Amino acid sequence: MNTSARLRDALADRLTEDGTLTDSAWHRAVRAVPRELFTGAYFRPVADTVPTAYQPVREGDPGWLEGVYADETLITQLDGRLRPGDVVDGVVTGSPSSSSTLPSLVLRMWQRLDAEAGHRVLEIGTGTGYSTALGAHRLGDTGLTSVEYDPVVGEAAATALKAAGFAPRLIIGDGLRGDPGGGPYDRLIATCSVRYIPLPWLHQVRPGGRILVTLSGWSYANALALLEVTGPGEATGRFLPGYTSFMIARPHDRPPRPTLTLLPGDERPSEIDPAKLDDWTCGWVAQLAAPSAERLGAGESQILWDVATGSQARTAPDPHGGWTVVQRGPVRLWDRVERAVRHWQAAGEPHQEGFGITISAARQRVWLGTKDGPGWDLPV
Repeated sequence: MNTSARLRDALADRLTEDGTLTDSAWHRAVRAVPRELFTGAYFRPVADTVPTAYQPVREGDPGWLEGVYADETLITQLDGRLRPGDVVDGVVTGSPSSSSTLPSLVLRMWQRLDAEAGHRVLEIGTGTGYSTALGAHRLGDTGLTSVEYDPVVGEAAATALKAAGFAPRLIIGDGLRGDPGGGPYDRLIATCSVRYIPLPWLHQVRPGGRILVTLSGWSYANALALLEVTGPGEATGRFLPGYTSFMIARPHDRPPRPTLTLLPGDERPSEIDPAKLDDWTCGWVAQLAAPSAERLGAGESQILWDVATGSQARTAPDPHGGWTVVQRGPVRLWDRVERAVRHWQAAGEPHQEGFGITISAARQRVWLGTKDGPGWDLPV
C-alpha cells in the first residue's frame, strides 16, 4: 500500500473514531479520494506573524503529504489571485480567498445534508474540488452539480476531478444564482457563507428539499443553518450545534471602505459587558442586530463601524467601574446590540442551536426560541 493510501485510511479511521463519520459510505469515500490531487500545493500560516504570513508548501517539500491528510483547512489562494505556485521564494501576506476545508467539517456537512444516491444535489463553491469528489463518490456523478465563481479555481478543480476519475457537472458562474434552469434539486450545500439566502436557491430546490448553508456577515460571525424548503421562495429551519465558518461569498463581502478614523460622539454607560461579544454566539447576535456593521475591536474595547452609513460605536472600561460607549451617526449601533444581547441573555445565553429562521417572499427572519420570539431580519 502506498503512502497516500495509508494516510487516507488513517484519516478515515480517525474521523470514525472521533464520531465525525457515522455512515460507512462516507468512510469509503475518504479512503478512496486522494486529497493530494486537489491540494498539490498550499499555504501554511507562519506562527506568531502579524499580519499573518504564509509559507507555500509544494509537492516534495518536507511534510507536504502529511499536511494534506491532516484534518486542517489548506489555503490554496490569497487575495483572489495568488496561488502557492506563484511564490518563487520566501513568505507572503494576504487574505485567504480559496481553500480546501478541513475534511471533518466537509464530511459532517455532507452527512447533515442527508443526501442519498438518486438525489439531485447542487453544491455552491467547488473550490479545490475535494468536497465535490467526496460527494461524487457517495452520490454518483450524474446527480451532482457544482458551481465555482473563480474560473482559475474552477479549471484547476475540473482537472483534479478528472484525474481522480470523477465527472460531475461543473459550472463556472455566480453561485448565488445557483443553476438557472437546472432544477429542481433535492439538496443544496454551500461551502461559502452568505449574508442571506439567495432567492434563486429557494426556487431551485423542490418543496421538501433541504439547504445547508453558513450565514455570516461583515463582522464575520458565522452560523450553520439547515433549511427545509416549504414552497417556491419559502423555507424554515434551525441553526445547528458546533462552530462552523466559511469564507464569505465574494459578492456578499463588504465593499471597500476608507481607513477608520475614530470621531467624537455621544457618551453613556454601556448596559452590557462589551467583552461578551467575543463569545461565538453573542458576536453573532450582535451581527444580527447591526448587519451592515464591521466589528474591529475585542474584549472591553469593541469598535463597530457601519459600512452603509459611517455610524460608529466604541466601548472602553470605565475607571470607576463598568464600561462606557461612544456612539456617532444616524444608526445607534450599540443601542441595537444591547437590546439583542439582553434578549439572548434573558433566554439563558443559548448556543446558536437555540435559534431558527423563517424565509418568505417578504423577509428572512432569524428568531430566538420560537417563531414568535425576539427576531432580526437579514439584510436582503
